Amino acid sequence: MSHSPTMYLTTDATVRNILIVDDSAFEQRMLTDLLSEMPYRVSVAQNGAEGYRQALARHPDLILLDVRMPDMDGYACCRLLKANPATRDIPVIFVSGAESPEDRIRGLSIGGVDFVSKPFMPAELAARIHVHLNLMPRPEPLPEPAAPPSPADTDEVTVRAAMRLIRENLGALPRLADIARNVGTYREKLSTLFREHTGKTVFAFVREERLARGMQLLRETDFDVQHIAQLLGFRSAANFATAFRTRTGMTPSAYRVAMLDRGGS
Repeated sequence: MSHSPTMYLTTDATVRNILIVDDSAFEQRMLTDLLSEMPYRVSVAQNGAEGYRQALARHPDLILLDVRMPDMDGYACCRLLKANPATRDIPVIFVSGAESPEDRIRGLSIGGVDFVSKPFMPAELAARIHVHLNLMPRPEPLPEPAAPPSPADTDEVTVRAAMRLIRENLGALPRLADIARNVGTYREKLSTLFREHTGKTVFAFVREERLARGMQLLRETDFDVQHIAQLLGFRSAANFATAFRTRTGMTPSAYRVAMLDRGGS
């Protein structure tokens, strides 16, 4: 039985478009040669920033995304893709030499549908591409190419991606410089964008998100205040209680009792 990649075809006659994002010319050529044996149109980007721009312009059916790239890595690129309504439904397969369990989990948690480690078997990668393409609806033809995003649109996506990253890491929040790097920008730019698009500083947004999550945990769980404070990244239960009382006018315990009384009334 042949294991050639050509045995993996889509279930319809539509030619699918695949974007390869990889800074290695060797890897680009290898993937392009593999995909040229199948009914796919292939385009190539050299790094995460270019990959994001091409995804907006071309709207490919699937993206093969490397992780380790200069300027903007694959994780930052994926966060932007998933934060933009125009690209969030495009399946992303990470194809990377980064193969630790933490790398794989990180790639999947930020929106990748699969993670293939280099070196890979061509037939295995072809099979994974086949599976994910056929899980997607058949693409509707676009009347004309999508217009390039305006700077305001791009900035809004960056802020949205940063917000998601913050919400997912409230208990162990990265430094501001790391948050910015993980959404493809730098600290000063992210601070400016946050103020322009939300009217808040990054730290004000973090504080509000922590307190909102704290209210949710007090309403919906029986975790004690100390445990909730730890989950939210507060240094102590006392610090959480002080911030909570400043925000709501009551202690966490009093808030929980009030919510229970309201639910039982």
